[in-house]
Amino acid sequence: MRSERGSRPPRALTIAAVAGLLFLHVPLLLIFVYAFTTEEKSYQFPPPGFTTKWFAVVWERQDIWDAIWLSVKVASVATLIALVLGTCAAAAVSRARFFGRDYISLLFILPIALPGIITGISLRSAFNIVGLDFSFWTIVLGHATFCIVVVYNNALARFRRTSGSLIEASMDLGADGFQTFRYVVLPNIASALLAGGMLAFALSFDEVIVTTFTAGQQSTLPIWMLTELIRPRQRPVTNVVAIFIVAVTFIPILVAYYLTREGEHTAGAGK
Repeated sequence: MRSERGSRPPRALTIAAVAGLLFLHVPLLLIFVYAFTTEEKSYQFPPPGFTTKWFAVVWERQDIWDAIWLSVKVASVATLIALVLGTCAAAAVSRARFFGRDYISLLFILPIALPGIITGISLRSAFNIVGLDFSFWTIVLGHATFCIVVVYNNALARFRRTSGSLIEASMDLGADGFQTFRYVVLPNIASALLAGGMLAFALSFDEVIVTTFTAGQQSTLPIWMLTELIRPRQRPVTNVVAIFIVAVTFIPILVAYYLTREGEHTAGAGK
């Protein structure tokens, strides 16, 4: 009798899975194709010719470098804020026992569940009420709202798999709170924090909707791309930049996947 693990899936299910993958990834492949086309302002298929000159054009465009640098700075600061606040919140919710704990956890997750346009409008209204001018920091605050959620989810899952007896044993052996965190807690949650931070950075780097409401006259890389698509000058330039974004966001997500898939081996998880 053939085991369930060794059985092959039905052909229809396989075809459906392949069709789903093609539906998701063929548009991404077209971005790579049209980054090399010789046609500047239209999408002809097949492309009339291929060239690599657009990569040199991107390299020389200062407005692109300014947008990239702004996106990197915003994503870095938003991720740092998320790591601190998200980890503290996850530690409090996972270790403390208090009335309404589950509702507090839901409130932490809510910002990423809400449509981005709702978050953007609410933040813009709040900034206007307090008289805060749109700047680098308004973008950071907007991005931190959903970056905190990503770090919080990763840290909370790891805290729940880490046995509380490890912390108790450390305290019983004379370690203070800082030593316990450094030598016991941090090694157990480090990979989860790294994964959460990478995911948060990737989400912040390519965020458009919230940025539209909080950036003012500044242009992050996704905003720059949106503007270029609306008023195209050289469409292949946008595709070259899109390849860069794919690389920047794909690599952290891939690393985060490999860091978190072995979470069941956390110390004390079996207790």
